[in-house]
Amino acid sequence: MSKTGTIYGVGLGPGAQDLLSVRADRLVRGGRHIAYFRKAGRPGQARRIVEGMLHADVVELAMEYPVTTEIALTDPRYNECLSAFYAECTQRLLAVAETGADVVVLCEGDPFFYGSFMHLHSRLAGSVPVEVVPGITGMAGAWNATQVPITWGDDVLTVAMATLPEAELVRRIRDTDALVVMKIGRHLPKLRRAVEAAGRAEAAWLVEHAAMPGQRVTRLAEVDTVTPYFSILLIHGQGRRP
Repeated sequence: MSKTGTIYGVGLGPGAQDLLSVRADRLVRGGRHIAYFRKAGRPGQARRIVEGMLHADVVELAMEYPVTTEIALTDPRYNECLSAFYAECTQRLLAVAETGADVVVLCEGDPFFYGSFMHLHSRLAGSVPVEVVPGITGMAGAWNATQVPITWGDDVLTVAMATLPEAELVRRIRDTDALVVMKIGRHLPKLRRAVEAAGRAEAAWLVEHAAMPGQRVTRLAEVDTVTPYFSILLIHGQGRRP
């Protein structure tokens, strides 16, 4: 009976090749089957990060999302569509692993932090060997870009999504010491209103493309355009310090 290959979920960190771990770098450079998610018609952020690193005879498996923002998250069709998509991706990866070949799945940031790989992991676990390689999160790249610590002493850090309802965002922003808000993009106007309603507008920063080409760090009050999807809002904690 032939040996089953291993599927690796490899965290690529926030966007720069020199921020990959040694283990991630080794797997990416040595991988003969590389899989990654992308929006149809685009190369994909994960694939962009590893440009120039892949083996000469690598086989690439692009997994193209069938939907991103075209269907509302609250519409039952959204989950149905994504569930079928992840099931199909799982079968594609299984088909390769069952030949005995390993597969490296490229994951932006950390595979277990709001990443698409989690949906594959839950479907693959128990069927084939699966290993996860941690990565530096995008939010860590963002707060380091500000050159200011995100938490001090006993500060409580809250991580929220800008996709939350506005009232919920206001509550979360008001009730925490330090804050990270992800998935901003077209939700910036709602997020700005929530920050202002929580009385924390002067403390809010926006980091676009952290650790990537075009990185920009700006006070939220000075931002007047729609931000890229890869942007993160930060409010730094001001807690206990010696």
